[in-house]
Amino acid sequence: MCDIIINILRKGREKLISLFIAFAVLVVGYLIYGKVTERIFSPDDRQTPAIAINDGVDCVPMKTWKAFLIQLLNIAGTGPIFGALMGAVFGPVVFLWIVFGSILGGAVHDYMSGMISSRHQGASIAELSGEYLGKVVKWIMRVFSVVLLVLCGTVFVTSPAGLLDKLTPAPLNGTFWAVVILAYYLLATLLPIDKLIGKLYPVFGVLLFVMALAVIGGIIFSGGKYTIPELTLENLHPQGTPVWPYMFITVACGAVSGFHATQSPMIAKCITSEKEGRKVFYGAMISEAVIALVWAAAGVAFYGTTQLLNDALANGASNVVYEISTGVLGTFGGVLAIAGVVICPITSGDTAFRSARLILAESFKLNQKKIKNRLIITIPLLVWGGALTWFALVFSDGFEIVWRYFSWSNQTLAMIALWVATAYLLSKGKYRFGSLVTAFPAAFMTAVSLTYILMAEEGFGLNQTISYIAGFSAAVILLATYVFFLIKRLRSTSLKQREN
Repeated sequence: MCDIIINILRKGREKLISLFIAFAVLVVGYLIYGKVTERIFSPDDRQTPAIAINDGVDCVPMKTWKAFLIQLLNIAGTGPIFGALMGAVFGPVVFLWIVFGSILGGAVHDYMSGMISSRHQGASIAELSGEYLGKVVKWIMRVFSVVLLVLCGTVFVTSPAGLLDKLTPAPLNGTFWAVVILAYYLLATLLPIDKLIGKLYPVFGVLLFVMALAVIGGIIFSGGKYTIPELTLENLHPQGTPVWPYMFITVACGAVSGFHATQSPMIAKCITSEKEGRKVFYGAMISEAVIALVWAAAGVAFYGTTQLLNDALANGASNVVYEISTGVLGTFGGVLAIAGVVICPITSGDTAFRSARLILAESFKLNQKKIKNRLIITIPLLVWGGALTWFALVFSDGFEIVWRYFSWSNQTLAMIALWVATAYLLSKGKYRFGSLVTAFPAAFMTAVSLTYILMAEEGFGLNQTISYIAGFSAAVILLATYVFFLIKRLRSTSLKQREN
């Protein structure tokens, strides 16, 4: 048996180098850069909201392993699957964005969002924006965050409802399944976090790993049937769509995602020690990047070319996941695909609506221990989500339109969350290297978000050169402002030290 495995690996080993190196870099990134990020934040032994508040609804103590798996499922769903597959259309260059984007940007973003929230009684990213960037930004972020979360919830109703429509008898159409999913969302949004989410999500979190391991195992041990491409910086997109900024918008949940800034505060209410943060927040993002890498590699390996992958995606990312899973793993893969593509997005969609409820509750000062107050917020949110779901299901390109706006608003929120983290670190005296860990990815995501909305069809549709110049100029201006402030504070601190 060992000889067979060795021969199979020997046949394809030259096609696995880039992928295995990418996995190794992610592990090293968690061990080293994750530790650096933790030291910069400096977690201590103060009480977390789970202990200090413990309201039995949203602030509930959880074990570290359970908090990690729930955080993973909340931030992931099918995001690192769908996004990675669509990003793989650009070619293996997507590996670089998934690896370095997650280590230097995404995991830092998630860790800081969760930990800063923990120090502010589990406050949302909207409230934190107001605390460190001003009241105007707070109100903008309240609106922006809720819109993003409803779009996210809609995306994660539509994709499973569409797949169930194809797999069940005619009377059980997409609309029927959408209503069923929205009814489940009502329960998950209203019930205490440990009653439904706390019991089911750790199991579903394991399912995400099982899917990824099974798929990559099937490809590696296929006897050379599938070829995992090696790294190249060449843009292999069939239509020539530029890597910058489109790939960085497309692959969100597997690298940097603003949606995570809305989810981390939810689990920040459940960790029992600040020192769990690196495992829960930074670790969950690195784990999501591993899953994204698997599916990016599997997409091109299964179809052979980016052109064929792109053609397959025209029929929906859910269909691609089903084809890959059944093609590589047979009936077992089909069961995994159905479970993953149906369950995983639902478990991100419900927490999206739950996060929206919490943000609105903060805004209108509604105590969420009372079920009546939860209903007042939740019902309108689900009605709004239902209307968008109907649009996405009825119109042929409805899902694509909703996804594009979700992707852009997602990365824009990530940019804002990183600037909030930078302002927080500066407020704590992290004037040197400390605040750089968030300032540089914040500037990078500023360039990505602005360039995309300026040149995209659903944006302003401007010339590529103009969009590039404007995007990079905005990033440089914000980074220069940050450096100016940094130098000013360093000089002020140095002067005070000399005077003393």
